[in-house]
Amino acid sequence: MRSAAAGIAMLVLAWCWPFPAHSFAGHMVSHMTAVAIAAPLVAAGIAGSRLDPVLRYPQCFSPLLLSMVEFFVVWLWHMPKMHEAAMMNPALGLVEQASFLASGLTLWISILGGTGKERQTRYAKGIAALLLTLMHMTLLGAILALSPRPLYAMTILSDQEWGGVIMLVWGSIAYCAGGLWLASALLFNGRTMRPLRQQPGPDLRYRR
Repeated sequence: MRSAAAGIAMLVLAWCWPFPAHSFAGHMVSHMTAVAIAAPLVAAGIAGSRLDPVLRYPQCFSPLLLSMVEFFVVWLWHMPKMHEAAMMNPALGLVEQASFLASGLTLWISILGGTGKERQTRYAKGIAALLLTLMHMTLLGAILALSPRPLYAMTILSDQEWGGVIMLVWGSIAYCAGGLWLASALLFNGRTMRPLRQQPGPDLRYRR
């Protein structure tokens, strides 16, 4: 549960940090902390425990399906009208942040949770899910960073560019690292299944 506590601490820090008012880059730090840092840490902490929802409802936690849910949430809240409404309305801003955390947490727990028997399959699907998430976040980050004009009424161009860079760098590191960890677990049997038993070799000791 230490990783879950660390994830919650990171989330509180990101949400309570005194960023400048209407800072797009600060808003992006909060978003990416929720989906790419806090969510995997909390998921890793509760995976396999009595708090793991995948143990009770495995059919509701498909990594590929939940990656599409996160895609919808991320792109919805980065539409100009939705983003500006969340910036102006504190209650709507809370809904925005909660939806980022919920979508990220359900995606990561769908990959890391469940029983040992099905974990190998979840890891394999999780690699594909994280790859899809990496691709669409990279695309959105590139649009924000490379746009020749501000896409949001309350955002200056340099602030928008920094927000895009944060999404590109933060997302690339988090989702690439997650995918590589899952791939190594599958390839080297580190966490998905028990180590292979060694077959008894010939007895080479000298017998009298």
